[in-house]
Amino acid sequence: QLRLVESGGTSVESGGSLEISCEVFGAPLGRFCMGWFRQAPGKEREGVAALIRENRARFSESVEGRFTISQSNAKGSLYLRMNDLKPEDTAMYFCAAAENIRGSCSGSLRQYDYYDWGQGTQVTVSS
Repeated sequence: QLRLVESGGTSVESGGSLEISCEVFGAPLGRFCMGWFRQAPGKEREGVAALIRENRARFSESVEGRFTISQSNAKGSLYLRMNDLKPEDTAMYFCAAAENIRGSCSGSLRQYDYYDWGQGTQVTVSS
């Protein structure tokens, strides 16, 4: 059974940077299409970043140019590097996985395209 464990969330000041991680247990990371989502209090979960392949990714408009996503199959981990953080980036961040059954990933930012989820890691940005 696949298990996703996020880590690295903390409180940072506006304009700061942070990298959060998601470690995948139970199966090789390379078998999955991976994405990052976030949910702020009182708001719906939204897609932030998703990998299409090693050097291509899709980002939401709100984070384009500030966030990068990467993964290490050797370490079984997914990463989200966040730069120039803003108070509106405050949220619980989740990683999500969907088995790559078609041999390619679409980079979907729709939560319904993913089937396995971690418990989340909290990122708080103060102004």
